[in-house]
Amino acid sequence: MAKQEDDFKKVISHAKEYGYVFQSSEIYDGLSAVYDYGQNGAELKKNIREYWWKAMVQLNDNIVGLDSAIFMHPTIWKASGHVDAFNDPLIDNKDSKKRYRADVLIEDYVGKIDAKIEKEVAKAAKRFGDTFDKEQFLATNQRVVDYQEQGKAILKRMGQSLEKEDLEDVKALIEELDIACPMSGSKNWTDVKQFNLMFGTKLGASAENAMDLYLRPETAQGIFVNFLNVQKSGRMKIPFGIAQTGKAFRNEIVARQFIFRMREFEQMEMQFFIQPGTQKEWYEVWKDKRMKWHLSLGMGQDNYRFHNHEKLAHYADAAADIEFRFPFGFKELEGIHSRTDFDLGSHEKFSGKKLQYFDYETNKNYVPYVLETSIGLDRMFLAVFSNSLVEEELDNNTTRTVLKLPAVLAPTKAAVFPLVKKDGLPELAQEIIEDLKWDFNVLYDEKDAVGRRYRRQDANGTPFCITVDHQSLEDNTVTIRHRDTMEQQRVAITELKAIIHKEVDMKSWLRRME
Repeated sequence: MAKQEDDFKKVISHAKEYGYVFQSSEIYDGLSAVYDYGQNGAELKKNIREYWWKAMVQLNDNIVGLDSAIFMHPTIWKASGHVDAFNDPLIDNKDSKKRYRADVLIEDYVGKIDAKIEKEVAKAAKRFGDTFDKEQFLATNQRVVDYQEQGKAILKRMGQSLEKEDLEDVKALIEELDIACPMSGSKNWTDVKQFNLMFGTKLGASAENAMDLYLRPETAQGIFVNFLNVQKSGRMKIPFGIAQTGKAFRNEIVARQFIFRMREFEQMEMQFFIQPGTQKEWYEVWKDKRMKWHLSLGMGQDNYRFHNHEKLAHYADAAADIEFRFPFGFKELEGIHSRTDFDLGSHEKFSGKKLQYFDYETNKNYVPYVLETSIGLDRMFLAVFSNSLVEEELDNNTTRTVLKLPAVLAPTKAAVFPLVKKDGLPELAQEIIEDLKWDFNVLYDEKDAVGRRYRRQDANGTPFCITVDHQSLEDNTVTIRHRDTMEQQRVAITELKAIIHKEVDMKSWLRRME
């Protein structure tokens, strides 16, 4: 656990040092759980968003995009259930005065059980070597089986209690598990109570006439209320989807773990409208599609797993999370939800307007069912960034810090160096920059020795470094260095574009999904 915390501190520190993420309003001592993305962070975030958008919208003939407003009519949130049911269970520690989400305390306890399972797996893998069968070990090792059953039983009880709003049993479970305040070690807890997560605001020129509004807690409702607008204007036939990225806001009880849980965050959501009765089939289809998208980035299959919900939201008949192994354990990265016809049906009821689809093949009107995929862009950013940051031992008994970002997502694709700041080398390096920048985000660096520049770009996540030397002036060749292998090649300047393109082209990365 101490190593996990140490590794996570390195992630946070590196993100700031290299211009990825800053504390918002830092010169005024910051705002809790609000962050700004720096020059490299903005690029990485944009590239992740684009990678999702291209896979979701551009490569699917029956999915289109939308950009709905953050401000929406307040009745929308009544219809969606957010006003009455968008709550988290809150618990306070009487001694430390710290506030927590009761369900997160319990999930973190189960996370420690999962860590014990991982430890047993690692020991067995070392003992049995190449003959080790992980699936068989998980199914047959009695200690591991007991751990798994213990974790499932805890989550099942919590899910049932939350579903029944039996908050007394949630507190009883915390006490039975002997869960202590992470800050103080105290086990002196208050009762559990519900806390609504929506931020309120007002719309109007004067306080007397202002309308009470909410900052949207999700982007999905903007899709639902525009269902017919998109369907009719795009002449869409079911099944079809509407995708959207954008900011959402939640007044989290405890926003923590850097950008994992924030009060202002960005979502990438797609609502897929289907014929009633086909939801089970589409649920499995989208679980498979979304996992393949994640795996296409090459961050390791062992770092992902599905987690089926014990407690279903009021709108769902099936739900699963794609969980990722963050530095602090497996946590939710993306949700796939079968939302039934709750959303469109509820908005029909509250608006008095029909939100139905006329199926010419059956000659019938019906309210479509919805299959949702929802991923947090900030969480995806953290998954990519934290998984990529490594310290490597080199052959010369030194270490290097390298950010092995998937090349397709890297903020800067190549850095161009003149070997020295004279003899026409900077001018040729700038010519190369001028040519490459039309196709890639590239930068010029002439400060310090070349070795130090390599290390700086390694830590920055830049896939390629291009060095211009005196030979370049004679034969128009340069040295190109690969970040991950540190391999160096002598290539013609005219070949640079093709070499970089081969490694960073989004098409070749997304083809891995096939």
